[in-house]
Amino acid sequence: MTIALAAMIFPDAVMLSACVALTLAAVIFVFWIDPDPGDSAPHRSQLDQLLERRDSIYDNLRDLKFENRAGKYAEQDYVQMRDSLEVEAAQVLLEIERVTGNQAPIPRRDPAAARQ
Repeated sequence: MTIALAAMIFPDAVMLSACVALTLAAVIFVFWIDPDPGDSAPHRSQLDQLLERRDSIYDNLRDLKFENRAGKYAEQDYVQMRDSLEVEAAQVLLEIERVTGNQAPIPRRDPAAARQ
């Protein structure tokens, strides 16, 4: 009878110890992990946001030009969307210059001069 009693108690003890071990592992995982330093980094600066917006506008202009060449837009729709994006890009560039304190506009390189 003692063997039968031990057989009945032992599976429950194994299940209980497995549950305790799993609970302990979950608690350790949740509460004892060192936070990543990047998680507590300060928010992006205004300049970073403006540069990201500028890059996004340039990507949109490039995509718009590609889609226009593929025949996706009517010419007047393309011109309207392109002009809108170019105005927005100019505003963002002016804001970048204001934030950085650059009063003199930075001249763009002439692609034809670069080839020579």
